[in-house]
Amino acid sequence: MTKFKIKSGDTVRVIAGDHKGTEGNVLKVLKDKNKAIIEGVNMVKKHTKPSAQSPQGGIVEKEAPMHLSNLSLLTSKGETTRVGYKIEGDKKVRFSTKSNEVI
Repeated sequence: MTKFKIKSGDTVRVIAGDHKGTEGNVLKVLKDKNKAIIEGVNMVKKHTKPSAQSPQGGIVEKEAPMHLSNLSLLTSKGETTRVGYKIEGDKKVRFSTKSNEVI
């Protein structure tokens, strides 16, 4: 099983693809597909039929998943970084390899 270095709640920047340079928070990580859903990025239009939740139906915009290889984690200073792991005391923590600060 692969260890994912991006988790939900992280702020990321898209580093490749049509949405390159945009930033957003990770809403959900899809582990089986190696993809993540980022808030406000990669929006697609979905045509929906009328139902109990949406009696009108119509066209709905929602976020589509992006591959994790196209994302880079942002530090508190707003720069992209890679993620490493180290043990502090009894806990395993993530840290920024650029600034060496704990995420």
